[in-house]
Amino acid sequence: MLLFFREINWASVGFTVAIMFAVALLFGIIIMLISRVTAVKGADPRIAEIKAKLGGANCGACGKAGCEDFAKALCEGTATLEQCGQTSKENKVAISNILGINYTGGGDTRIVVACSGGVNCKDKFEYQGYGDCVSQQMLADGRKACLTGCLGSGTCVNVCPVQAIDVYDGLSHILDKVCIGCGSCVKACPKNIIHRIPRDAKIYVACSNNCKGREVVEMCSTGCIGCGLCEKKCPENAIHMENNTPVIDYSKCTGCMTCVGVCPKKVIKPLEKL
Repeated sequence: MLLFFREINWASVGFTVAIMFAVALLFGIIIMLISRVTAVKGADPRIAEIKAKLGGANCGACGKAGCEDFAKALCEGTATLEQCGQTSKENKVAISNILGINYTGGGDTRIVVACSGGVNCKDKFEYQGYGDCVSQQMLADGRKACLTGCLGSGTCVNVCPVQAIDVYDGLSHILDKVCIGCGSCVKACPKNIIHRIPRDAKIYVACSNNCKGREVVEMCSTGCIGCGLCEKKCPENAIHMENNTPVIDYSKCTGCMTCVGVCPKKVIKPLEKL
């Protein structure tokens, strides 16, 4: 044993240990410097307060990972309150006070499908393939004769985080009592016929076709024919025809239902009170 220790080159061992110590010390210094450079500042105390005021759906429709990430973005100024469709107007005002900004956005909204076609709208061809609306849209703008007709194949259903959309009679229907207003369906619809309207709206136009009456009749039995009776009969001057389709000025509409009664195609529909 004594001979073994005598044969060890202690100078080499000492040199090796010194090198290892120096390397370890160098790495320690580097790690310390990196930690200081990349040190994360304390979380903004407003984030938790804002998160508590948000809708809490964590739906991601705002483009962020969830409500906490959205709250952080609001504090950093990289997001706006208008991006969240689920938070109430009152809470948005409260959040704006926390942020020290003036919120001038509109009131709460609800979502509607601006189409009443479905099975009442003719098909240009029989589509065979993956049943998603986006996929159908890639082939000659979809199978429907109406270029703005609902394809009824469930792209909106697939993206809805709370199963608030049902498809029947070839048409998508929003389940108001379930819908959280995240807007995922609005963004996903390839026909751009899912819209936001004021939550207190009494009516909406269930058609997006801009063609003239004769053309509409040839393709859809329930499409707006652009007759203009709604505009003429509205006592509040709250409806105006634009590109052969009625547009409602909700700031003037009183919900008298005159337009609903005179519409020959019944495309102006009453809304249930939420």
